[in-house]
Amino acid sequence: MARRALITGITGQDGSYLAEHLLEQGYEVWGLARGQANPRVSRMRKLLTDVQVVRGDLLDQGSLISAVERVQPDEVYNLGAISFVPMSWEQAELTAEVTGMGVLRMLEAIRVCSGASRGSGSSGQIRFYQASSSEMFGQVSETPQTERTAFHPRSPYGVAKAYGHFLTQNYRESYGMFAVSGILFNHESPRRGAEFVTRKVSLGVARIKLGLATELRLGNLEARRDWGFAGDYVKAMHLMMQAATPEDYVIGTGRMKSVRELVEAAFEAAGLDWERYVVTDQTLHRPAEVDLLCADPKKARTQLGWEPGVSFDELVAMMVESDLRLLSDGADPYEDSWP
Repeated sequence: MARRALITGITGQDGSYLAEHLLEQGYEVWGLARGQANPRVSRMRKLLTDVQVVRGDLLDQGSLISAVERVQPDEVYNLGAISFVPMSWEQAELTAEVTGMGVLRMLEAIRVCSGASRGSGSSGQIRFYQASSSEMFGQVSETPQTERTAFHPRSPYGVAKAYGHFLTQNYRESYGMFAVSGILFNHESPRRGAEFVTRKVSLGVARIKLGLATELRLGNLEARRDWGFAGDYVKAMHLMMQAATPEDYVIGTGRMKSVRELVEAAFEAAGLDWERYVVTDQTLHRPAEVDLLCADPKKARTQLGWEPGVSFDELVAMMVESDLRLLSDGADPYEDSWP
């Protein structure tokens, strides 16, 4: 019998890549969605025709219990969140409820339903993956960051992710649940939402190249991040869930690039000089900036055998080329973010 996975955040970048990967591995894949009429669900169905959808909401405990009871998954991947960091200051309460409390509700749903589940783990338990974030490190105390680096989040999003991370550890220790957290550093793709800086840059470059814009306005060009390809990172999620014991892992490339270097690479991929088009805008800076994040993925490399496969330059070129095709076809990048 095929293993069964339930994914929250199925309509997002990571959810789509994870679903594709699990389907390739022979899984039966279910996605949690707030409503069947959601246009993002319709777009997801076009790309992932073999994914089944179950109704549920990270804000509603009862709906999560019902979803777990219906699907009876072997593995639950909690990727659902209010994930755009700047928005977390504007909608701090909603961020806390979805990104933080949503983890508690899903863990409780699994705990309540685990006795009735057909789960095929060693003890018949449902395995749980929590999408933690490098934003939990915030104002870093050491570089690179490991699984033992202290957290100092600098946004409501980072705070909510830290709550979910610690709660996952607590349920693992309190109830013996197979619960793991992947502390993923920035991971991007052509499916990234248009509001994120990497996609803002790739779309901006594509618009300029096609004569649809004359400038690209950005905030802090000196912020440095560890950027990788989302399609690589979902494979790490799956590997964590297959381990003999539940542990947390840092996932990243171990190499930092500044936003300025991102911009340079994107304009170079389109054959343009970035300095002619980029305008810095102080209003786009965060209230509390995270200056640098860099992963130490040694544990994932040695214990899981995971390695990133797509380089930074390859990733940026992939995104620019995808957005050039998207805009050339007349698509709306805010509506058609899945090429």
